[in-house]
Amino acid sequence: MSQPPFTGLWALNPTAGPRLGMAVAKKNVRQATQRNRIKRLIRESFRRHRSDMAPMDMVIMCKPGAQRFNNADLHQALERLWKRMSSQCEKSLSS
Repeated sequence: MSQPPFTGLWALNPTAGPRLGMAVAKKNVRQATQRNRIKRLIRESFRRHRSDMAPMDMVIMCKPGAQRFNNADLHQALERLWKRMSSQCEKSLSS
């Protein structure tokens, strides 16, 4: 599932709560300071929304050009991504 500048993958995890993995490649975001900024924002957003999420394992991957987004835009994109992933996971759980 994609929400620019991120792509998210998820799998059900009925034994534990939500877990996060990140892939912010040097190929996509050249400067280390920008990669670290993006990873900090992802972690912070995950912590804020963790209690609302379904039990799943998720990996957030960064697309090229993500460093051009400001912090507010990245937070909004992540919020939309969390909601979409959680709703799809809940649909899978109810099936």
